[in-house]
Amino acid sequence: MNSHQPRSARRYLKPALAWLALVIVLMWAGCGTARRSLLFHPTHGTHTAGLTPWQENDALIGYAQLTDNPETVWLFLHGNAGQAADRIYALSAFSPKDSVYIMEYPGYGQRPGAPDPKSINAAAEEAYLALRKAHPGKPVCVAGESIGSGPACWLARQPIPPDKLVLVVPFDELNSVAADHASFLPVGLILGETWNNVEALASYRGPLEIFGAEKDGVIPVKHAEALAASRPQARFHLLPGGHNNWSHQPEVRIRNP
Repeated sequence: MNSHQPRSARRYLKPALAWLALVIVLMWAGCGTARRSLLFHPTHGTHTAGLTPWQENDALIGYAQLTDNPETVWLFLHGNAGQAADRIYALSAFSPKDSVYIMEYPGYGQRPGAPDPKSINAAAEEAYLALRKAHPGKPVCVAGESIGSGPACWLARQPIPPDKLVLVVPFDELNSVAADHASFLPVGLILGETWNNVEALASYRGPLEIFGAEKDGVIPVKHAEALAASRPQARFHLLPGGHNNWSHQPEVRIRNP
């Protein structure tokens, strides 16, 4: 503190700092709830949309579109709203020769739990390893949509990483996206430890395909471009339209290779 600061100013500064500290503590205490309400918007329907329920250890963990003897097995990690069975719109982007498993996030649909980066990462790891075990000898690839690009990239750190990663309207760092929308808030404090896709992909050597939407108002396309620029093997595709229009774009073909 400046020793020449007027004594009256110092007298008022001390309680102001105390109040600021109290506000920060209260914000931190409510961060779990705030984070969930800001990032995750689950629904809890019982519909299946004609998909096959996907169960592990007698627990429902998602839904699947299955084909006999698939050429490739895909784990699909969806966006932040709705639930797994709502993602039927995305299935036309996959090959009919592949099987697609759509994971239900904890606290979504009929799956118990609460959604947060830690619980979703753990669920994604469980799902990924289950698919590896169930389909030996088959390529197991991962596709992530929007916030689902976070756990998708996190799986790149597995001892046996995905045979291919496809990321649609993704982000580079979630804190950076949040700052775009609320630069006046301490988003790092509110969100806490969350997904950093650039960091997660730093050692990934497999095929990587990224689709960004030119008019994306949710995750501005600069974040997808930055993520693509961080990896030399990334193939970047710029799509017309906004964040929720990607499934209508014929350019989006989620394939292996």
